[in-house]
Amino acid sequence: MADWRERAAAHGARADALTAGRRARRSHGASAGSVDAVDDFLYDYYSLRPGQLRRWHPGAGAVLVDAADAPHADWRWYVRVGTGRVALDVQGFGADRGRAVATTHRLLGALRDRTPHLGCFGLHEWAMVYRSGDAVGGPSTGGASPAGRRHALPLRLGQAGTDAVVEAHPLRCSHVDAYRFFTPEAVPRNAAVLTRETQAASDQPGCVHVTMDVLRHAVALGPACPGDLLLDCFEAARSAREVDMRASPYDVSGSGLAPIRIETRDGKAAYAAAQRELAAAAAPLRERLLRVCEEVLA
Repeated sequence: MADWRERAAAHGARADALTAGRRARRSHGASAGSVDAVDDFLYDYYSLRPGQLRRWHPGAGAVLVDAADAPHADWRWYVRVGTGRVALDVQGFGADRGRAVATTHRLLGALRDRTPHLGCFGLHEWAMVYRSGDAVGGPSTGGASPAGRRHALPLRLGQAGTDAVVEAHPLRCSHVDAYRFFTPEAVPRNAAVLTRETQAASDQPGCVHVTMDVLRHAVALGPACPGDLLLDCFEAARSAREVDMRASPYDVSGSGLAPIRIETRDGKAAYAAAQRELAAAAAPLRERLLRVCEEVLA
């Protein structure tokens, strides 16, 4: 890879553009007014830092030539392979992170031939605030969230209106990382009980959280994931999160976003169309991630 310096520079510029908002907000502190419910979620939920996105990796199997001065030579899991050449030690990385990579491969592979289901209408976010009152809460570890809301944003329809929407619709959430934030009152309303052990069986490509998870998988693959793939996954996850919040019960007009009113027929159609578009964009990303997994596991 003789042009790796140009690729690294282009990657850094792209990452800087993508993370500019987050970095600006962090420089002003974490006050309520400096939190973006779309963008900041990706960093906080996936334990991601702008610096991680900016660090360019060529990916498993690539060799940097004329790289005697490459910073990669001093990074974990990189080795020198001949005069002036540097590459990821795929075998060493696999020995250390093989179990995590195998889990990523299993979850991604399970989605490969599944048909997207588009009938959930984003009601997982509504279930997270169902009968929650006005308090702001956080995640739990037992399958449902404590009373309270995850975001310090007003509810578009108010609490009573939000509860009425949940009660008027069946809950068909299929993603455990959405389901685990349901309020206790919402949990028994879901069509299925979801657990981490059954995730590979319940995940489906039409789910916006499954699309967001391409970022989780790219981060889990660490230096084995090429830099362009990492940023592609970040952009796909951000698009999915934007749809997620637009369809949520929250008033996101302060972020310049128009709501997807899933409580209406037109809103349901718009949400399903957005799901279909997100699923189509995420499918090739999952295939690329699977190839990275296979390179490491081989």
